[in-house]
Amino acid sequence: TVSSFEAFKRVVSDFRKLYDSVPEMVACDLHPGYMSTQYAVERKEPVVQVQHHYAHALSCMVENDLDAPVLAVTWDGTGYGLDGTLWGGEFLNITENGFERFAHLRTFTLPGGDLAIKEPRRAALGLLYGIFGDGLFSMDGLVPLAEFSSGERAVLKTVLHEKLNAPVTSSAGRLFDAVASLVGLRQQTRYEGQSAMELEFASESCVTDESYPFQTIGSIIDWEPMVHEILRDQRQDVRIGRIAAKFHNTLTEMIVDTARKADLKK
Repeated sequence: TVSSFEAFKRVVSDFRKLYDSVPEMVACDLHPGYMSTQYAVERKEPVVQVQHHYAHALSCMVENDLDAPVLAVTWDGTGYGLDGTLWGGEFLNITENGFERFAHLRTFTLPGGDLAIKEPRRAALGLLYGIFGDGLFSMDGLVPLAEFSSGERAVLKTVLHEKLNAPVTSSAGRLFDAVASLVGLRQQTRYEGQSAMELEFASESCVTDESYPFQTIGSIIDWEPMVHEILRDQRQDVRIGRIAAKFHNTLTEMIVDTARKADLKK
């Protein structure tokens, strides 16, 4: 917002006065659309643009006194990736001088872009469209689909088919949103992370070692087998808490499996 950006600039100015310092360089996010990035680029100092998830990984390394090489599991909402897509389900091999994207969750589209962050039902549609394509819109018994009117479904079908305002993401956060929508837990959110938190709370009602299947194809960790099984559990009226627990266990298995493949001690 304009007001938050003005506050940001005041803090920068106050810090310079408070510490009587002149910065030698400025670091900012890689996303060209961020106002903070534009502010940094327009300054006189040399600018270092840092990929969002690499920054997450480095901060964790500093906090825990870790040196490279490490395998960083950086899962969050969304952040601008090196390939122009929205990352968020990343396994980064951190080296002495940078990083390699070792693996990531399979991507899917977010119909409506930023609107999909506030509406898990949209993330769920993008996820399901990646599996069923246009046939999704003639299927019965899908909770996210029922959350839209017939007119909205027609528009969303066009949006997904034509890839209009439907960015691609590998985000674990949006995967949480999609699953929360699939099981009927949350279709629209009031604050960031609401659906993921509710899915976590639901999982605490069930203690199980069970997990869903998934497959790894090259560097891509594919959630499709898991989604099919979640839909099957839902049709058989399996409790949401059990589905949520199995979902969390599956994510753990994905991390462990990928860590073994990376073969890094840290």
